[in-house]
Amino acid sequence: MMNRKSQSALEFLTTYGWAFLIILIMIGALAYFGILSPSRLLPNRCNFGSEWGCVDYQVSSSATTVRLRLKNNLGEPITINNIAVGTEGTTSLFCTTTTPNPPVTGIRSGESRDFTFTVCGLAAAGILQGEKAKINVTIDYYSVTSGINYMKQTKGDMYVGVV
Repeated sequence: MMNRKSQSALEFLTTYGWAFLIILIMIGALAYFGILSPSRLLPNRCNFGSEWGCVDYQVSSSATTVRLRLKNNLGEPITINNIAVGTEGTTSLFCTTTTPNPPVTGIRSGESRDFTFTVCGLAAAGILQGEKAKINVTIDYYSVTSGINYMKQTKGDMYVGVV
């Protein structure tokens, strides 16, 4: 009598074990082929806090450029002393040219400016066409009325699909 209870328990556990193994194999196959890739499901975003409005942004692997349109939300005219892009990978993103070349003076409150970073090593930083990338942006600026001695820094990021 005891053997029958043991046998039914073993068959029960074996059946559920096979079902669990099949589910794990299916999830592994979906992840391997990129169907369950969370980066494809996340939306594009651009965050700079309240100081700057991110009006528009683009990363192009064919032109090796990062383009960014920022709006001054500080309420006073400012000068951008330096603006840089980078990544958090083992090989950081490096761009040789920024247009306009800092310092960019007299950006009035509410005014938008375009910044284009060209000749960027996107492939070396692991940023490939068709995928999404997180790009960090650092802006060093100061108020026109206060002067360069009162330099401030803002950090923001873009999570964008590479075209």
